[in-house]
Order: sequence, then structure tokens, then C-alpha cells
Amino acid sequence: MSIDDELARAIEAEPGEKAAVRRPRKEAPRPRRNLGLLIGLVVLAVVVLALLSLTFKGSAVWATTVDQLMADPDLRGRRVRVEGTLVKGTLMKRDQPCEYRFQLSTEASIVQVRYPQCVIPDSLQDRPEAEVKVTAEGSLGSDGVFEATQVLAKCPSKYEEKDGKMVPTGELELQ
Repeated sequence: MSIDDELARAIEAEPGEKAAVRRPRKEAPRPRRNLGLLIGLVVLAVVVLALLSLTFKGSAVWATTVDQLMADPDLRGRRVRVEGTLVKGTLMKRDQPCEYRFQLSTEASIVQVRYPQCVIPDSLQDRPEAEVKVTAEGSLGSDGVFEATQVLAKCPSKYEEKDGKMVPTGELELQ
């Protein structure tokens, strides 16, 4: 309906009555359903989730002690991080092939460790006066030897004795 038609109607109407003005209804635009876009987004989400699950599955490492590692047959061949104390007198280096071998122990178990690298951390030293705590990452082979891919040694504290007491350092004189 045009404006002229509305004005003519208003003039024809009686003075006390209000003319009913009809406005044409606008049809609401229907949302476009783009099925291809929806399918593409679903496929993209599935691919992203699959990549994330594969990435995190390979990077998960189980942390354990030597006792738990030796007692649990399910951990053989699985990538784990084992913690223990370096057994005194067992740290040896081979030149051909370049590797280090040593033993780690906890309360009741000992495991032989093979680390096929030419360089070890500086703090991994066989010291008679201190216990060296070692964390090795790798997997336990079927022969019972732990094949380490990474070795970390905790630096023994210079300020603690073997029984855990603090070593007296003397008093500082303030000037």
C-alpha cells in the first residue's frame, strides 16, 4: 500500500475514527542452512581432537621408583621416569660405543641403567661422602636393563650432613 492510498483512506474515514493503517509484514529472513559449512566444521573439529590426543599420548611419562618399576611387569617397555639413588662404585663410562652404565636403587630393588650418551650431567658423580639422587627417563627392556634417554642428577646439598642436620657455617660479622 502506498502513501497516497493511506491518505485517501484517512480522508474518507469519519473524523472521530482512527483509520487502521496496515503495514505490510516483512518476512524475517530465514537462516541459511549451509550443510557443507557445518560438515566442514565438524570434520575440522574431529581432526584437531585426533591430533591433540596423538600428541599428548606420546608425551605422557609415568613417574615411579625403582621398587615399583621392578615389581610392575606392565611398566616393561613403557616410557617411564624412574627415581633412585646412585649405587656407589657403579658409575662407569665405555668409550666404544660411547655410553655410561650405572645402577639405581631404592629401599629393596636395584636396576642397571644404560645411558648411550657421551656426556652426563656434572652433578652425576660417584661420591663416597654424599648420596646422589638420580632421575632417569626411558624404558625397561626385556633383559632388565633400563635404557635411559635422559638423565638428571639432583645436586646434593652442600649445607646438609648425611643425617639431614644443618652444617654450622659460623656467625657472620657485620661491619
